[in-house]
Parts: sequence; C-alpha cells; structure tokens
Amino acid sequence: MAVAKLRLAKPDSSSIHPTTAIQHLTSPARIPPRAVSIPMSEAFVVAPRTCSVSLGAVPEPDGTRFRVWAPSAKTLEVVIEGGGSPFPLESQGDGYFSGLVREARPGDRYKFRLDGGEAFPDPASRYQPEGPHGPSQIVDPAAYEWSASETAWPGVALKGQVLYEFHVGTFTPEGTYLAAIREFPRLRDMGITVLECMPVAEFAGSAGWGYDGVALFAPFHGYGTPDDLRRMIDAAHQHGLGIILDVVYNHLGPDGNYLTKFAKDYFSSNDTEWGDAINFDGRNSAPVREYFRSNAAYWVDEFHFDGLRLDATQSIHDNGAHGTHIVAEVAVAVREAAGTRKTIIVAENEPQDSCLICPIEQSGYGLDGVWNDDFHHSAVVALTGCREAYFSDHLGRPQEFISAAKYGYLFQGQYYAWQKQPRGTSSLGLDPAAFITFLENHDQVANFGRSERVRKMSSPARYRAMTALWLLSPGTPMFFQGQEYGAETAFHYFAGHDGELRQAVCKGRAEFMLQFASQDTPEMKAAFPDPGDPETLRRSRLDAAEQTRHPEIVRLHTDLLALRRNDPVLSGSLTTDGAVLAESAFVLRFMTPKHDQDRLLVVNLGPGLELPHLPEPLLAPPANCEWQLAWSSELPTYGGCGTSAPGRFGEWHLQAECTQFLVPVSAGPFSPEEPKSGA
Repeated sequence: MAVAKLRLAKPDSSSIHPTTAIQHLTSPARIPPRAVSIPMSEAFVVAPRTCSVSLGAVPEPDGTRFRVWAPSAKTLEVVIEGGGSPFPLESQGDGYFSGLVREARPGDRYKFRLDGGEAFPDPASRYQPEGPHGPSQIVDPAAYEWSASETAWPGVALKGQVLYEFHVGTFTPEGTYLAAIREFPRLRDMGITVLECMPVAEFAGSAGWGYDGVALFAPFHGYGTPDDLRRMIDAAHQHGLGIILDVVYNHLGPDGNYLTKFAKDYFSSNDTEWGDAINFDGRNSAPVREYFRSNAAYWVDEFHFDGLRLDATQSIHDNGAHGTHIVAEVAVAVREAAGTRKTIIVAENEPQDSCLICPIEQSGYGLDGVWNDDFHHSAVVALTGCREAYFSDHLGRPQEFISAAKYGYLFQGQYYAWQKQPRGTSSLGLDPAAFITFLENHDQVANFGRSERVRKMSSPARYRAMTALWLLSPGTPMFFQGQEYGAETAFHYFAGHDGELRQAVCKGRAEFMLQFASQDTPEMKAAFPDPGDPETLRRSRLDAAEQTRHPEIVRLHTDLLALRRNDPVLSGSLTTDGAVLAESAFVLRFMTPKHDQDRLLVVNLGPGLELPHLPEPLLAPPANCEWQLAWSSELPTYGGCGTSAPGRFGEWHLQAECTQFLVPVSAGPFSPEEPKSGA
C-alpha cells in the first residue's frame, strides 16, 4: 500500500522556549515513516511482466525475438555461443532486421554478424558480462521477482525531495549494486528522499565515472548483474527512497562503441567536447530517436527507476526537423513507461536554458528540474574566496543568494565575462523547487584544487552557516556522496583505460584543469593524479570509518533536513523575499498569506555586526509578535560556540559566520535584556 507522509499537529508557537523550539523542529522522532521495510527473504512475489522495448533480444515463450537496425546491411545473423550455425534474421524493409530464434534462451550469449563478416555485440544488449567487446547476453526481465511492496510504490515527484548523488563504484569498498543497499537505511534516517545514481551503462575499462558508456542498455558488469541492479532499486523503494538514473544522450565513449558497425547515421557531423554528437535531426535520424526514447523507457519500466537525470543537454543537438525536441520526447517516454507512478526528470544544462523546465504546451521540454550551477559558484566563492575560471563571474555576495532563492538562475541573459557572451534565459516566475542546488557534486569536487571537499577549504563556522542557507532555501537540495558525514576522501577523475587512450585521457584532463590559474603551476602539475592509475580510483572510494568521525556534521544535516520537512512554512508553498544588511549579511523572509506565521532566516557569512539602525521592513516581526530564535548554526551540538537571538538586547547583533532561523511568537511588553560586555 502507498505510504503517506505523517503530519503532526503543530504546537502553539507562542508557548515554545527557544531551546524547546529547536528540539521540536529538528526532533528525529518527527521523521515521517516512508515505507515498511520487508525482509528480503519474505518479500518476493512473482510479478509477470513483458519487455517494454522491442530492440535487441526479447525473450518470448517460444524462444527469443531479435530486432536490430542496420540499414546498410544485406544480411544479418545471430551467432549464439555454442549454438551451432548462425540464425538469419529477416529484413523488414525499413533498415530493421528481426526474427524469432527458438533455440535462443535467457542466459545465452550472442553477437550479430553483418553480411557474413565480423560479429559484434548487440547495440541494445541487456548485459555484457565480459565487457563491451565481448558477447551480449539474453536477459529476461520477467525472471526477477520484485518485492511485495513494489506493486504499491507510487513513485516520486520533485517537490519536497532531498536528492543524493552517488557513484556505485566508489560508494562502498566493494563498489557493487548489492553493497550499496546497506547504506540506504542511514540515508533515509538522515532525511534523504531520492537517490541519484551516476551512469551505469556499460563502458570500457576497469573503472570510470560512467559518462563514456557504449552499451546503453547494459548495466556495467563490474558492478554486478542486471538483477543485482534491480535488487538495489527494489531495496531503495523498500526503504522509502526514490531513485533516478543519470544517463548520457549526447555522445558515446571512445572504446567499445560498435553502433557505427550497424549504422553510420547514429552520429552526426556536430561535435561535442567529448566526441561525435548523436544524430537526432539528420538523415536516417528517426531510428536513432527510437533507440534513445526506448532506452529512457527501458530504465523506468524494466528496472523501476523513478526517473532520469539528463547529462549535458546543451550537447544534445536537435534542429527541430521532427517537430519536437528529442529531450521532450524522452520526457514523454519516461512518463508513459512509468504509467501511474510519479517520476522525476532533471537536466544538466550549462547555458542555463529555462525552456527545459517549461511545460511542453508552452514550447518547453516538460522536465521537472535543472541543476543550478549559479548557486554553487556563489557559495564556493563565499566559502573559499576562489574566483578563478568559471567562478570568476560570481562574487559570493548577499544579493546573489537572495536572487537565487527567489529566481533560481542568476544569469538569465546577462553578459557572462568568462564566456564573453550572454548566458541563460529568463526563469522569472518558475517554481524555485525546480532548481537543484548543491555545495558539491561529482564534477565540482573533482575540479577543485586537489579534488578536495569544499568544507576543508572554508572555516567550520562559515561552512555551517552556508549549509543552513542551502538546506533551508526554496531550491531542491542535492548532497554528494560522503558530504552528509563530512567525508574527507577526494573524488578524482578516474578512467581505467590502457595504452594510448589512457595517455590521451590523462593529457585531456590535465589541459582541462589548466583553466584554473592555481593549477597551472609546476607544483600542481606534478601532483596531478593519473586518471588511469588504480590508486586514483582507490583514493576516491568512501571510507566507512569516516561515518562516525564527525557526529556534529551528521547532526547538523539531520536537524536541518528535519527542520525543512517539519516546519509548516518551509515545507509548504511559500513566497520568498530578502534584503542585504551588510557586505556579508542578509536576511530571507519566507512569507505566509497573512504574514502572521512568516519565518526569518538571518545569514552572516562575515565578522560579527552591530546593527543599531534597522530601516528594513523585512526584519519587522508580524503584528503583536516578536522574533524568537528557533535554530542556529552556532549551537554547540554542531561544533558551534554558542548563540543568542539577534535582538536579544534591543539593538540587533549578528553573530560572526552564523545562520539563524527565527519564528514569530506572541509578544509582551518590550523589555530587552541588559547587554553583556562585548555583546
């Protein structure tokens, strides 16, 4: 059965002492139960299913039906390992070959032979157990027995979620789908609601980030079997966690890509910074579009992913020749594959084109959310002072955070000096929750210095204050693996290639990093990690021992997520406004219709401030009320040095490097305390 979020009656705020208010809003007991965990040994029921995708090898009761697009081939045969003579497929007259092979069964390994020549892996292979160069394996998705609770899983929508990006290969020491499962209860209890899995499509080499996939329907064999991946998704749902998959539809990797053996028209003359672009709009592009639409539907239908994250959509080139942009078609394919289940589709888009998250009927692409690099860049500048390369157009000043809270993107068509051209389109009027905000992600950790975590390059107090701003702002927050407990492990760029390709990857990565002046020195060049060195991968793996090393950081994140979830104003639809108070200080006001339950977030990222004059109406409490401190980043439980309400002594004092959350309570006669020395 579907599990609804538990909503508890809110106590009368006028009777809550500041300490009690903090405990009430962040109490772990108020974490709503998301699902009942069913023991794996008792959970399975047979759920008959049919394959949603007609490409590749599709098991049927009488054998396996094969279908492949090879428009230039005259003959095409299925070569089954140990199966004797090849089995010819019949040309359908539209470039496709298909046929039922009665002798082919799940578990059999095979390749396709074109025109009697060399045999190659299936372009829509469901599994490559020996890697991308080896034979494909027939997989029956109906053979996996989903848990009993899976039939009632409602899916997830973006609003109200907390995302968590993870890389299967470095998330645990084992680096497998099954090993990842043991971390899910911990993430759920902290307040994470949706996992974002980095790409798992089969790629060449022993390790990689996954963005150079070449067999897009085959889960990477180094992480486990397709059914192991299903088990991971099944377990996530049992723990009440949604899970979406990062997919790459702008290019394929350089090693193990056999698509051109079947059709040159899979790729276009357009370039991306990683290789040839996909042909979505040129000659013979209709079957190419079918291939990628089918892939999107496949992950949602046959694996039960709750949606997708589309990588680098600016490099998905489509001139509109088919009437609808391929990104919009992918979105429709995901929704249709999910049926009645809710889904999340988010995108990365460096130029910040807001049409991605506009409805299709308004000439948009119909996605749910976009990564907001602007928030990250402003946060990094405020935390570290670094303004090199693509950080150079951000100043880390209060107005940037106010504008990000209200409008999402900061650059919406203004001139962008780093690129010497305008950047972005208007996102005014769009839901702030559609903008995914983060302090870390895979790219940004790897790109910064020696792939260090940003927490290590800021003061502890300022990092706590920024974390509070991030998690209490209207955008949808996303953690990167290990961030939740203060991991100090790096996350390097790694790729397990050999020979000339390894050298080329290493050279290309080094050249990319030279955009940062601090990296373009003999000392840093000498320290640059080789992406192909197994030690680079090892240093990027999370260390489970760190999970208990910084309990104050775990508590900080847990309490902030509970506050975000439990406070009726933060968790509801709200209007946000803000005002700059000083060079490093500002206020955000989260407004309710009558303003009687407004909330105030006071942020100071610099030194302590005296504010004897307050000509700013956003600081005024609601009628007949006064502001009461409900939460502070400087509480000792988070490693802070103590805290007090800004107006405790009448004139406002803002603590150094501190974020405070204020709620209105009924006011008696005005009677401030006598100031303490130095307050």
